[in-house]
This record gives sequence, structure tokens and C-alpha cells, in this order.
Amino acid sequence: MSFIELHARSAFSFLRGSSSPEAMVTRAAELGMSHIAITDRDGFYGSARAHYKAKELGIKAIVGVELTMEDGSVQPLLVATRTGYQNLCQLITIAKLRAPKGQSRVSWVELEAYAEGLIALSGDEAEAIPMVLHIERLIRIFGRERVFVEVQRHHIRGETLRNRQLVETARRLGACIVATNGPYHATREGRLLMDAFTALRNHTHLDEAGLLLAANSQRYLKGDAEIRRLFADLPAAIGNIQRVVDGIEYSLENLGYEFPSYASPPGHDQASFLREMAYAGAKDRYDKITPAVRKQLDHELRIIGSLGFEGYFLVVWDLVRFAKENGIFVQGRGSAANSAVCYCLGITNADPIGGKLLFERFLSEGRRSWPDIDLDLPSGDQRESVIQELYRRFAPHGAAMTANVITYRGRSAMREMGKALNLPEDITARFSDLYPHGDFPHTLELQEQLRSAGMPMEHPRLQSLVKLYQQVYGLPRHLGQHSGGMVLCSKGLNRIVPLEPASMPGRVVVQWDKDDCADLGIIKVDLLGLGMLAAIEETLNTCALRGHPVDLAKIPKDDPATYEMITRADTVGLFQIESRAQMATLPRMKPKCFYDIVIEVAIIRPGPIVGKLVHPYLNRRSGKEKVDLIDPRFEDVLGRTLGVPLFQEQVLQMAMIIADFSGAEAEDLRRAMSFHRSDERMQKVMKKLREAMTFKNVPSETQESVVRSIQSFALYGFPESHAISFALIAYASAWLKVHRAVEFYAALLNCQPMGFYSSATLVRDAKLHGLSVKPVCIVQSSAHCTVENDRTLRLGLNQLRGVNRQTIGRILAEREREAWRDLDDFMLRCPMAKDERRVLAGSGALNELGHHRRSALWEVETTREHDLFSRIAGMRPKNAPLAPMTPIERLEADYGAMELTTGTHPMGYARKDLPMVWRAIDLQHARHGLLLTIGGQVICRQRPGTAKGNVFVSLEDETGISNVFVPSATFEAYRLVITQEPFLLIHGRMQHVDGVTSVMALKIEALRFDACVHAESHDFH
Repeated sequence: MSFIELHARSAFSFLRGSSSPEAMVTRAAELGMSHIAITDRDGFYGSARAHYKAKELGIKAIVGVELTMEDGSVQPLLVATRTGYQNLCQLITIAKLRAPKGQSRVSWVELEAYAEGLIALSGDEAEAIPMVLHIERLIRIFGRERVFVEVQRHHIRGETLRNRQLVETARRLGACIVATNGPYHATREGRLLMDAFTALRNHTHLDEAGLLLAANSQRYLKGDAEIRRLFADLPAAIGNIQRVVDGIEYSLENLGYEFPSYASPPGHDQASFLREMAYAGAKDRYDKITPAVRKQLDHELRIIGSLGFEGYFLVVWDLVRFAKENGIFVQGRGSAANSAVCYCLGITNADPIGGKLLFERFLSEGRRSWPDIDLDLPSGDQRESVIQELYRRFAPHGAAMTANVITYRGRSAMREMGKALNLPEDITARFSDLYPHGDFPHTLELQEQLRSAGMPMEHPRLQSLVKLYQQVYGLPRHLGQHSGGMVLCSKGLNRIVPLEPASMPGRVVVQWDKDDCADLGIIKVDLLGLGMLAAIEETLNTCALRGHPVDLAKIPKDDPATYEMITRADTVGLFQIESRAQMATLPRMKPKCFYDIVIEVAIIRPGPIVGKLVHPYLNRRSGKEKVDLIDPRFEDVLGRTLGVPLFQEQVLQMAMIIADFSGAEAEDLRRAMSFHRSDERMQKVMKKLREAMTFKNVPSETQESVVRSIQSFALYGFPESHAISFALIAYASAWLKVHRAVEFYAALLNCQPMGFYSSATLVRDAKLHGLSVKPVCIVQSSAHCTVENDRTLRLGLNQLRGVNRQTIGRILAEREREAWRDLDDFMLRCPMAKDERRVLAGSGALNELGHHRRSALWEVETTREHDLFSRIAGMRPKNAPLAPMTPIERLEADYGAMELTTGTHPMGYARKDLPMVWRAIDLQHARHGLLLTIGGQVICRQRPGTAKGNVFVSLEDETGISNVFVPSATFEAYRLVITQEPFLLIHGRMQHVDGVTSVMALKIEALRFDACVHAESHDFH
């Protein structure tokens, strides 16, 4: 047989391999291997990706692992049977969960207890040298038939003697020898990155790594001919590989995963109980159960039953019920919103029958993967309580978060590779500041980026740095946890995939990310935290307490004041429609009904932008362009979006109408559109689509239009159901801003950080809407921002940076017990760190205790209680000999303590020295094409991947926000100023297009004035 590599590591061995699993498998296929074993360190991290890629290429991926043992040695194992796989999953889980994150140790006794179904390799020279006693121990644990002694040849001094000893030991003990190359990278070129990883793993750099590095570059995947030359004298070492492969029955195709069943009440099975709950919910959702409703429910229940998914719907329904019973706002979204069953169960809030949504976008006949239900919950403690409820219900190992694979990107790639090359830290730090995400190589080459960061073009390590950066970019760096994806299993996830602790206490994660889980048929329920839901929930609670209750389900969807506010792009603080791009679209869109909000949510997405669908839709809406339905048969599908396919459901319906695609074929199309690893799947479906259209005699021009529309959605498809769910929240947030403004702004401030805008911008926006925002006060403020009356809110102690929760709790408890008599009384009763006292004094929070800020700063420096008693006894003067702060000094103190001010905006102080600078509020009156200058505080810098390198900057002044368009070339010319300066002066040309006002930048400079303030900005997200 041809050579097969049985001991390969991938980059998922984290600093012990320098090629992705996909690269290793692809190279193995190129070399003619029928199998390859990926044996990553202490986990199956790369196994899922290796399996999927191998399946795509028509070869087999053997599941394996390298276990770190209690004595520090490393034991490679291959999975032979499903029992072996389950044993190894449990063993790794045990070792991971009892150790700090990123570590694990397995005892030899434990290995013996879980040895069934596993094949042991003896290890290679990169780890502990396998001695006679070690091989004897392996034979005792696994038996001779399941122990294989590895021999490797890398042209390293001493290996000939070592291999001779290994061969003799194997012969004497009756074990088989087997040839491996133990590769760390797919090709020889991966050696440089592997050396860099080795240096980083050992906390050193390449100059000092010395003998830690590989002696040569032989640790790459080698083909049959090369291996046979190396082991010409040991043909049995290659021949015995077949014995290993013959003993392997298992692949990840046979994972054995099962979603938990639901314990139905007596007299019901899962199917009958789901039907009963769905119809009971339908009575609440609809005035009456019409034939159309009954037909849709029966259709969906039949498909759900045929696929055996009843338990999944009931488990999610029960979780939603738990949240609602505990007063937790919850709303399902995503493709689940296409389901009438989900709507009737109360999982989702969008009526799919009224909205004519396509159920097959969610679930269809012949579907091979589980449906995906996403639940939005208020971020924070309430979401965590739902997550912990799942852990409790499915304890001990039936629930876990999906992993999030953190990869090397702009900042991390440059920083880590710079460390390995021993480059000055200031160069990599400057690169991170200027190019936080690696930026846009098509507008500026990486070498030029490095030159801008201070690295000379003649630097001897420049080329190595560039090469390392390019090699490492996108490789896994470490394992994090998904923001809310949870997987559940009836028989214990620790038998399906290893579990390990998350950084957050009380959580465990599986070793695969959401895409790996989906590929292997593992069901995920997303419990996503939305800051806006938390803000809406708090707003409603405050309204109820103040005697102005609001029922979110009953707010009018046709409120003129709400649509008028949205149309003028007054959307700071709202959900989904607050970005600069959304603000630029709203005046052109002029939303007049709820479905317009649905379209607005969906249209500013990469898919419609890349597909050049935004302008056609807006032009057709305004009457500038004729509606084109592509084909008359698409009237019902595309009519509501004026012939422009904006949603995934529309694309799937188009395929079903014009090519007679079945529900299963439409599902294949959906997965192809959302699949991010291979273009092959998309091309395959497109070929099938073209053939079907040709068979139906669809004209070639129509075929091209259909294909172009579908390909525009590749990677970026956005479902209509998702947009409707988001639009419900967006409209609710807008209605509350109009009709319950003071409660809404208070909640927004309490729920930060979220959205595009900082607390400083929210305070400024609240004041522009006629609200009074009072400062933090030790006498008046609560822990959080509160409402004092219909037009006034008070900042809470939570706005202070540097005062911890425990201190705030003590302050409030003491104040509740007895009001403060004066500053001395406060300091005696609330001891705290000196830095916290300074924050309170500098922010003005102590002013009502009889001291201005500078006086309070003087007083809080007192640290000895007897000094306070001396003052009380009249032995020390009460008033500090310091003048009050000036307005500018108070502004600086506000930003230092809170990064916001309730007083004059910083630009209000600069205005007197800038007579030629236009205010944001006046730009609407400027003539189109006028050369002018604007200035302000930078609150947002955006460079979308769809913008061809162009940049959008938002400047804030005391009157509002100015939007600036910076062409790519202009941005590169002024990159340092734009990215580093908190205030900018921008000279540019006024632009008025369809009611949208912006300035095209021509020249940019820093704006400096007396105040030294800095607030958080929303940059390059």
C-alpha cells in the first residue's frame, strides 16, 4: 500500500503545528494518501475540519490525539472504534475540567481505564524518548495488537542508533514497527512559522531559541516515494501501516449524537404534545384559526414529525417559557421566524403567515441537518440565568457552549510575529494602531504599511516578517467561547466531543466551533445577548413604576411621529438603524410603514451592497427607475421589494419557481450561500440551477439575472425572517425614544456599552431632544441612571470610571441608613481607596456636601481618621485655600472621571476660535458643492470591506453629528491624523444627495484647543 501519515499535527495543536487541518488534508490528497491521521495536542480541535475536508477530497481522516501525561510525556493515540472515541472524549474532558484553562494531564491509571477501542503509537523524538519500559507499559495497557512503535528519519544525528534500538525493542516485545514522519506543517515552507511558534511557546525569540528549534525542515508531509527511500531497509515499517488502517472502523461520520427528548405529560408522546401546544398557541396568536393557518400548521408539523424534530421544538419552547415565567424578555429570530409553529409556541414574534415567509428556509423535506433557532435575550445577568438553567437541566455533561476559534488577525499576527523576530515593540504597537485589522492590502501593500509604522524598507528582517505575517494570518490562535451558542445532548456531550472550562466561571465549552458542530449534525441553540433588549426591558420597567405602563405588543405600528423621526435619520441610540450607513439611507428610504423598517434593516448589509442592489431599490422606490421583476413568475416573490431580491427566502423561492427546486434542493442552495469555506459547493448548486432552467427553456438573459442575484448573496445572505425580528426591536426602540424619551435614555446609559455611540454622545443627544441631564451626585444619585421627572434624568454612580461596585454599594447602604452631614461624615462612614475618593471629588459628585471640586480634591487626601476628628473638633481649617475649577478644567475632570459631560460640549469651548468652521446643524443649509470646513470630536471611524478602501468618519459638535466621506487615497495620505487624533478639522466639499447630507474630505488636520479630553469612539468594527 502507499504510505499514510499516522501522526500529523495541525495548527490546532496551538503553537505545535503551523498548517491548518484543511491544508494538511489537502496536501495528503495531493500526495496520493488514502488516509491521514490528525493528532492534535490534548483535543480534537482540528478533527472536524480535517474530516469535512477529507470527505470533500474523497479520502479518510483518522481521528487521533496526543495526550499530555502526568509525567510530562506525550502519548499519541488513534481512534479505532466508536467506543474508543467516546472513551477518549471522556478522558480528555476529565483532564481538562480539573485543570486550569489551556492545561491538562492524564494519569496512566486513567488511560488504562479508558483504553478500549484505541490504538497507541509510541511517540517520536520531539517528545520524551520512548524507552523499553514505556513500550512495555503500552503493551500492558493496550495489548500487542494495538501498540505500534514509531520509527522516523529526519537526518538528525543519533537517530540511526535510536531507530535500531526501537526496532530491536519492538521485535523482542512482539510489537509492530510503523513509519511516520510526525509532520508539523504541510510543506517544507512551513518550517519558518513553526520555528516562530516554537519560540513563542517557549517565551523567547528566534535569536535566543537555539536548540529549541527544529534541526532542519524535514517535519513536513512526505509522499510514498520519499518515505520508501528513507525506509528502504525497513519495508515492514511501511507495510505495517495497513495493519493500523485495517484496525480503524471509526470516523466522525458515526458521531452518535442525539438531541435530548422532551418528557411529554401523561397521555402524550412528543408529536401529540407539540401539536396540542401549537394549536393552543394559535388561538392566542390569531383571532381565529383560519383554513390558511390550519393548513400551514399541519404542513409544518408533518415535516417536523417526519424528521423527528418534535423534541427539539419542545425543549426550546420550554426554555422560552422558563424565561418568560421569570420575567426575562425573550424573542426568537433567524430562520425560526419563518415557522408558524415557532410563532404559535411563542418562540418568535413575527407572523410568518401574514408575512408570507418561506417555511423551507427554516426546514424542509429531506433536510440532513438540524434547524437553527436563535433566542435573543437581554444581555447581562438575565441571559446568564437562562444559560445556567440549561447547564442545570442537562447536568453534568449534557450542555456546553460552542467554541469560538480566535485566529491570528491584523494586530495579533503582527504583534506575535514581531515578538518571534525580536523586533522593537514600538513598531508592532504602531502597526496595530494604524492597521488594527490588517487593513486593505489592495490600497496599501503590507511592506508600505510597515514602513508607515516605522520599519525601514532595508531592515534585514522585513521580508521574514511579511512572510510570517502572511503565513500565520487566519490560523487558530486560541479557543474562546461563542457569544451564546449552546449545544445539548441526551447522552452526555462528553461522549461526543471533549469539554473544557471557559474563561468565565461556571461555563464549559466544546472543542469545536458552531460551523464544525453544524457540519457534524450537532444541534445548537443560540442564546444571544442583545443590549437593546436589556434597555427596552429596563425602559418598560421604569415606565410601569412611574405609572405610564407600555405593552410592547400593543404599541401602534403606524405612529407618524416615530416614522418622521426615523425619516430624518434621528436614530442615535436606536437598534440596527443607527449606523452612519443607515442614517445615510433613511432620508432616501423615507419609511412609512413597518415593512419599510424590515427592508431598511436588511438593505444595508454586505450582500445587497456587494450585489449592487441598494441603489436600484432606492431608485425604484423614488420612481427614478422602472421596476424589473426579472421574470413575470416572480411577481408574488419580488413584488414587495420592487423586483430587487433582498432576502434569502426570495432567492430560494425564485429557484423553486423557475427551476422547480424541491425544498431539499432549496436547503442545499441556502447552505451553499452561507458556507464560508469552499466555493465548490456554490458552483455545484449553480450548475444544477442552470441545468434546471435550461430544461424549462428559461431564456439565457433571465438565467443570468437569476444567477447573478443568487451569487450576490454568497456569504452574506440575510433572511427576511431575521430582518422582521430585528425590525420589531428597531421600531420598538424608535417608538420609545419618541414617546418615553427620558426612560429610554436612562436605560440606554445603564446598558452601555452597546451600539455605535458612547455615553457622551447619548447624553448630548438627550439634551438636543430637550431633556435635562443632571450630573452624578453623592446625595441624589442611585447606582444607575434614574428618571427624576418627565424631562429630567440623573446620572448614576455607575457612570464613574474607577469606583467599584462594592464601594457604590457601601455608599448607598450608608446613605439609606442616615443622610450625610458633611464631607467629613461621608469619609468616616465610607472608607475607600484614595483613587476612588479622587474620582468622586474630581467629578463633582461631592459638591452637595459643601465643597467645590478642587476643594473636595484637597479634602479627600486626608487619610488618617484622627485628622478628621481634629477637624470636627475645630482644630483644622474647614475650607481649602484653592480656587474653584474653570469651566475648561471642569470639562477635563468630567471626561477624566466619566468620559462624558453634562455641561457644554467640548466643541462649545472651541467654537469662539473657529469662526469659519460650520456647525453640524447648519450643514443642511449649505449649497451642494460648496468648499467648507467642519470640525468636531471623532465618534466613529468606519472602513467597511464593501467600501473599496474608502472611510466614513462621524464628527460630533455641540449641535449634532457631521458625516464625512474620506476617499481611500485621502485616507492613506492622512491616515495618522485620522486614526490618532480625537478632534479633527476637515476641509471638504458639501454633498446633498436625495436629502442626505455629507462632506467629502479633501484635507484633514488635527483640531487642538485648550481642553484635553478624550472619549471612546466606535472605530473600524
